Amino acid sequence: GNFGHFYHYAHQKQRYPINRFTMETKRQLDVLNKHLEKNEYLAGDEYSIADIANFPWHGSLVLGKSYADSDVFLNVREEYPHVIRWAKSIAERPAVKRGNIVNRTSGPLEERLRERHDASDFETKTEDKLQQQSTSEEGSRKRAKTS
Repeated sequence: GNFGHFYHYAHQKQRYPINRFTMETKRQLDVLNKHLEKNEYLAGDEYSIADIANFPWHGSLVLGKSYADSDVFLNVREEYPHVIRWAKSIAERPAVKRGNIVNRTSGPLEERLRERHDASDFETKTEDKLQQQSTSEEGSRKRAKTS
């Protein structure tokens, strides 16, 4: 949201909007932390659409995957342990792990899947596999030329 824009993306850093949206982000994290102190997930004891909708921003923020050092800047380890517990548990879900590699353009090659059309794409079409296939096909072409 606005926190990410002013904290990370804005070309000119301005104290007022960074402070304003930092406080709003911390307010949201505080509400979540108090709720998650008594509940495993956002809607109670079961994983739901509420978790799915909130995890991409709040979860990646507290796990330090959104904006450089924002988790340290927001002091999440000290102030929001229940949000961290919730985010870590969701991040470990197999479907979330798979979803996190779709459309990635950076990071380890085995964690980059340009696009997904079939469940088998996770096994056969990550960047490391595509590069292996390309290298293998190139070697086959070279051998065919020399034969």
